[in-house]
Amino acid sequence: MRVLWAIAEKDLRIEVRSKVVASQVLPFAMIVLVLFGLALDADRATLRSFTPGLYWVAVLFAAILAIQRSVSVETASSAFEALRLSGAAGWQVFGGKALAVAAQLLAVEAVMALGVVVLYRSSFDDPVLVVTAAVGATVAISAAGSLYGVLAVGMGVRDTILPMLLLPILAPVLVAATRAFDDGLGTAAVNGWSWCGLLAFFAGVYLVVGGAAYSVVLEDA
Repeated sequence: MRVLWAIAEKDLRIEVRSKVVASQVLPFAMIVLVLFGLALDADRATLRSFTPGLYWVAVLFAAILAIQRSVSVETASSAFEALRLSGAAGWQVFGGKALAVAAQLLAVEAVMALGVVVLYRSSFDDPVLVVTAAVGATVAISAAGSLYGVLAVGMGVRDTILPMLLLPILAPVLVAATRAFDDGLGTAAVNGWSWCGLLAFFAGVYLVVGGAAYSVVLEDA
């Protein structure tokens, strides 16, 4: 676990110094939220009913940028080769990369949550449910993104192919997170906790598959 934490800390230190997420990914996500509101041109009640779906679509867009950044950090200086030679197990590298992405995404999501409160006049009826769903969805997104990010590197066209690979895989996460938020924000009468259970299932599957397959995929990066 020390190796896993060291890899995550390395990525987070790089982000703190570069401020790419704070200066590029977060503003992009907020602009997407504003554009959604302008495009719908709906009254306040209608816009609030669409808030969960709009929020998670914006999160997915921001996640793609964060994942591409996580991969580019390693490819820019041939760091993947150093990781292979370090003796770290594939699941340790995978866990560290996924943890760093998840930490960045959670920070972005927290600011975006404030954004939907201000822009869409939404309110959180069940904050515990909202936070639980956000954590489950973020773990699933980070795990799948970390695996497919390094897979795209091996294909040599990561900037263009990564969204095409990743978005279909994350479609069930988008649906489950949106439905859980529907309950947490009080926009629909659904059982949000059952959808949180589904998010936990997807997060577990992506973590297990990613941990098992990462060492093989890393060899081609």
